[in-house]
Amino acid sequence: MGMIHANDPSLTSWIPVAPDSDFPIQNLPYGIFKPSNRAPRVGVAIGDFVLDLHVLQETGYFEGFKLPFQIFRRPFLNDFMALGKQKTNRVRERISEILREDNHELRENKIVRHRAVIPMEEVEMQMPVFARDYTDFYSSIEHATNVGKMFRDPDNALLPNWKHIPVGYHGRASSIVLSGTSIKRPSGQTKADTADAPTFGPSKLLDFELEMAFVTNVATPMGDSISTTHAETFIFGMVLFNDWSARDIQKWEYVPLGPFLGKNFASSISPWVVPLEALEPFRVGGPKQDPEPLPYLKQEGPKNFDINLEVAIQPNDGEEHTVCRSNFKHMYWSMSQQLAHHTVNGCNINPGDLYGSGTISGPTPDSYGSMLELSWRGTKPITLPDGSTRKFIEDYDTVVMRGYCKNDNYRIGFGEVRTQVLPAYL
Repeated sequence: MGMIHANDPSLTSWIPVAPDSDFPIQNLPYGIFKPSNRAPRVGVAIGDFVLDLHVLQETGYFEGFKLPFQIFRRPFLNDFMALGKQKTNRVRERISEILREDNHELRENKIVRHRAVIPMEEVEMQMPVFARDYTDFYSSIEHATNVGKMFRDPDNALLPNWKHIPVGYHGRASSIVLSGTSIKRPSGQTKADTADAPTFGPSKLLDFELEMAFVTNVATPMGDSISTTHAETFIFGMVLFNDWSARDIQKWEYVPLGPFLGKNFASSISPWVVPLEALEPFRVGGPKQDPEPLPYLKQEGPKNFDINLEVAIQPNDGEEHTVCRSNFKHMYWSMSQQLAHHTVNGCNINPGDLYGSGTISGPTPDSYGSMLELSWRGTKPITLPDGSTRKFIEDYDTVVMRGYCKNDNYRIGFGEVRTQVLPAYL
C-alpha cells in the first residue's frame, strides 16, 4: 500500500460511513468495549462499527510492530497509551491502512472480518481509562468572568491570578462514570442568604458543566516537569466531560479551600478517546493572552482546537432541547499550558490521568456552558418544548453533550456523554 497519512481527506473506508457520522476513517477513536460472551478489549470506532484490535493482533495484522502480548485485551487503554506516541501513532496509521477502501487484507478475509468488525449495537462500552488522578481546570475567560460578576465584583470579575496561571484543583477520580450511567442528586449542607444557619438536604441547584478532558499517556517521575513545547507528546487524546456541580452546596463550602462535596459526587465522560493526531487539521490559535505569561507558560504556534460543542436537556419522556452551543477554541489557557503548569513544581503524571478543561463558555449568552450562566443564577429560566422551564437540572432530566470538528472534507466527532439525574436517596 502507498504511504498516505491517516488524516488525508481523500481517504474512504470499505466499511460504510454515513456523511454525518462522528467516526470516519480520519478519526479512529479508541475505546474499551465488551462483545457478547467475551472479555473487555480495545476497539476503534469506524462508522456504526467497532474494530476489535485484539482479534487483529491475534491474527497477525500488527506483525513486526513488537507490541506486548495481548496489549489490546485489557480492561482499560492505559497500557496501550503508555507505549508512547511513536508506537501508538504507528498503530493508528496501520489501522487506517487496513480500513482503506482499496485495501483487501481484512476486507476479503471473511473469517477474521466477521470476528473483528462488530456492529456498535451489539457491544457494551466500558470506561475507556483507569484514572488514578483527575484535575479540573478553570480556563474559560468567559466562564470565569460570568461567575465573577455573579458572585464577586462585577467590575473586577477575575481574581488577580487568573490571567497569570491556569487555575485548577484536584478532583475525585473514583466518581467519574461512563456516559449512560445515571447519577443521584447529591445532598449536603446549604445555607440560604437570609438564613442564620445551614440546613441539610438534596441540592436544589444541580448543574452541568460543559467540558472536555484530555488524557495523558506516559508516566513521568516526581521532580520532572513538562514544557509547553513537549506537552502534546504526553497528551494521548480527548473526551467529552460533564463535571456535575451542586451550586448551592458549592457556594457554602468552597471558601477557603475550594470545591469538595459540591463537585466530587459525579463527573461523566464519553466512551471514545479521540487521538490528538486526528484533531490536527482543526488546530487554531487561542485568545490573545494579556499580560504575557511567564516564560514556562509561553508557547509557540497554535495550540487550541476548533471543536463545536452543544448541550441538550431532555425531560423524562420528553424531547431533547439544545440549550447551549459553544466551542473549545475559546479556551484562554491551552492544554499544553495546563500540563506545563501542572508539572512545573515536579508533580508526576500517569497513563490514564484525566484533566478537565473547566466549563467552556463562549462570548454569547447561548454559548454559556452551564445552567448557572444560561439562566443567569436562575433569573432567566429556559423554556423547554413541553412548556416547562428550567433554572437548573431537575430530577429525571437527561443532559446530553456532543462535540465535533468539521471542515470542507469530513467531520470528526466525539460521540456523546448522556446522563440522567435520579432523585436523592436520603
